[in-house]
Amino acid sequence: MKIDRLILGAYETNCYVLRKSEAVKDCFIIDTGLDARELVDFLETHKLNPAAVVLTHGHVDHIVGLAELQDRFPDIKVYIHKLDAGMLTGEKNNLSAMTGMPFISKPADFSLEQGDVIEQADIKLDVIHTPGHTLGGICLYSKTDGIVFVGDTLFANSVGRTDMPGGNSTQLLKSIKQKLCTLPDETICYPGHGPATTIKQEKANNPFLSAGRRDFAEGEQ
Repeated sequence: MKIDRLILGAYETNCYVLRKSEAVKDCFIIDTGLDARELVDFLETHKLNPAAVVLTHGHVDHIVGLAELQDRFPDIKVYIHKLDAGMLTGEKNNLSAMTGMPFISKPADFSLEQGDVIEQADIKLDVIHTPGHTLGGICLYSKTDGIVFVGDTLFANSVGRTDMPGGNSTQLLKSIKQKLCTLPDETICYPGHGPATTIKQEKANNPFLSAGRRDFAEGEQ
């Protein structure tokens, strides 16, 4: 799989453009960041055809770029977990109202659940529901490639914050330990912010996974 990472917007959100190989033009996108101008430029420069965008969750810093992406590619399909679907259509739910940039989108084309499989651009990803950062936060796993896109559930040596609506520190810890830490140690994790890591590294070094640690509100984005 060919993975291009773009760091978009003021919140430095990781946007991933996935292709079967560098030679092909069909692609799909994971998260759009706050500002998608660089993403649109990248797609146009490389003459790529984005079939779909998958949103790992519905917070403002991951979805606002959707508007610009849809303006340029109106046929692109949008996926989000069913429990975060209302965040696309509600400026309070997605936290954009509190940023002074209220954002509302049309509903997603597809609502996801645990165990669903997304197949786009000749790539297949399994949907892992990992609530805790938001109610409908998801991770996207390719066993074949040994990679998982973890959104704001897990970061290198940190975890997603849980002090916003829909956040729950106990649930986040459960999601990480039961659904991510059970993946093979060599699995590469691509987070919503910051550098990539591995399951092995996080199990060994992440202080938020240590026994008794509960101060998840101090996590990152």
